[in-house]
Amino acid sequence: MNKINAAYAFGGPALLVQTVEQLTQVRIDHYVAIDFEGIVQVTDDLGGVDVVVAETTTNGPYTFPAGVNHLDGDQARWYLGQRYGLPGGDFDRVRRQQQFMEAVFSQSLSTDTFTDPGRLDAALLAVTSAVAVDDSLGDTDLLGLAYSMRDLRPDAVDSFTAPVLGTGTEGAASVVYLDDVAGQRMWAYLHNDTLSQNAGEFDAEALPDVPR
Repeated sequence: MNKINAAYAFGGPALLVQTVEQLTQVRIDHYVAIDFEGIVQVTDDLGGVDVVVAETTTNGPYTFPAGVNHLDGDQARWYLGQRYGLPGGDFDRVRRQQQFMEAVFSQSLSTDTFTDPGRLDAALLAVTSAVAVDDSLGDTDLLGLAYSMRDLRPDAVDSFTAPVLGTGTEGAASVVYLDDVAGQRMWAYLHNDTLSQNAGEFDAEALPDVPR
């Protein structure tokens, strides 16, 4: 019993995967890991990424005004790492990170990255040089996955957080308590590939159009 990020600290990606599988009963075949240095690299390699900010916030050396912000790599690092000054703290930080990933995906689709072999190769080179993957996920697998998404539209992609009951403390640690009942429904839908049909049950966990 510990905070879930402890699994990564104690046993790296392998233990984190086992922990999530045990929690959700959903098989994880592969993983991709990226740190903030990788985010900086990918963002700059893509020529920057556009995100929409609900209210003006400041973190570190940067101010992010309400509206559309075109982030370079260093700006993305500070935008995605902010939690203080956001009403939802860590929850809002997670939503910013989800929003950023969707923005990268949408931007790639709008520039025909997945249908133009040259652009796809350049984008994969940018991404694969900045991430770590498991031993069984090769470049050919990544290329096949990217190509399989060529007809996928951004509005068909939804992001969720796990259902929670609230926050508290255990000893000296600040923790988030999972909602086991709602969570079991979500995990079952994931296992059966029916979460999209039942997404309305998890409006509170869905990524809003404009995160804070």
